[in-house]
Amino acid sequence: MESRNTTDGAAAARRARFGRLPERVRHEDMVEERAATPHDPTRYAHDPEGSWRSFACLAADLGL
Repeated sequence: MESRNTTDGAAAARRARFGRLPERVRHEDMVEERAATPHDPTRYAHDPEGSWRSFACLAADLGL
């Protein structure tokens, strides 16, 4: 009979701890929207002096 009381006590403790599901989390609380990078107009400006660095060319790589 004592083992039955121990089992019932353990079952009651489990039920008290895990007896119900946790509260629902709203979708708005899980999602954060922000810009990946701030807008930088100079990033897309044309730079004729530095434009040779922005492309790969086999002839340039070989020094021809």
